[in-house]
Amino acid sequence: MNMEFERKIAIPMEVKEMFPIDAAMAEAVEKRREIIKRIIAGKDDRMLLIIGPCSADREDAVLDYVSRLRGLEDQVKDKVFIVPRIYTGKPRTTGGGYKGLLHSPVPGEKPDLFKGIIATRELHMRAVKETGFACADEMLYPENYKYLDDLLGYVTVGARSVENQQHRLTASGVETAVGMKNPTSGDLSVMMNSINAAQHPHTFLYRGWEGHSAGNPYAHAILRGFNTKGGQTFPNYHYEDVMHLVRLYEETGLQNPAVIIDTNHANSNKNPYEQPRIIREVMSFCRENKEARNLVKGFMTESYIEDGNQKVGEGIYGKSITDACLGWEKTRELILELAEKV
Repeated sequence: MNMEFERKIAIPMEVKEMFPIDAAMAEAVEKRREIIKRIIAGKDDRMLLIIGPCSADREDAVLDYVSRLRGLEDQVKDKVFIVPRIYTGKPRTTGGGYKGLLHSPVPGEKPDLFKGIIATRELHMRAVKETGFACADEMLYPENYKYLDDLLGYVTVGARSVENQQHRLTASGVETAVGMKNPTSGDLSVMMNSINAAQHPHTFLYRGWEGHSAGNPYAHAILRGFNTKGGQTFPNYHYEDVMHLVRLYEETGLQNPAVIIDTNHANSNKNPYEQPRIIREVMSFCRENKEARNLVKGFMTESYIEDGNQKVGEGIYGKSITDACLGWEKTRELILELAEKV
């Protein structure tokens, strides 16, 4: 291969021995995982809100943000179940730019994958220990999932990964609910095929082992909008889109029909200030149509301490260095308003 192999990285078991979780943390993660599964299965009527920075760039600001969510959840817990986004790997359309905490524990510095693995585990551990939240992360690299598999409450498979065989098969063997995004092309059949694959058992190679997965009945859809061949952006969160998905679920017979509406990306054309309006629209037609309400289990929203975004190196605390986010005051208003509409 035309690449240099610098060093062999510690396997997940070794990293977990270096940074173990205690019984209280394990119990907190399991409790919140089960609530998320109940919501996806329609056994709990609360709305999921998977919310947080586009990418987790620095530990202090992320934990500050998650702590603010902790205080707010107590006000809305009967209506809204909050799952903080701590996304430690950042997919890049062109391959360039900041690739997340996993690659660069200090943004702008030389990549260090081992330090990145430690930084991501420590960040998720602190979130559980200090706030009780089991957070969400994207399964950008399926082989890395086991570094965090005892800490995560929710997992997503992104729009660029949803057609990938290894992502689908790994999702079939994880213990969390897994959201499968529609691909950037908008072809919902790709997403439905991915959910179908994840819900069934498989035998496949994983980290040097021949493994047998049991299937994940909590794999479900995420609608995030799409782009045409000409580069135009279109949303897919409207009433007609959700009802089309209702029919697709009926035709496929998949378990636990569910969708999370991603309020950013192509649905808002990456304008974070449109996210509250999108939630209002979806909640409005959910009040009018029981089938839509039964399918829509929640929202995914990009939010941080400060509005907007900045370039790597500008150093503004709590401001995204990737996609623009909704700031804290607007986030607080959004969460309280959502609770009123459930």
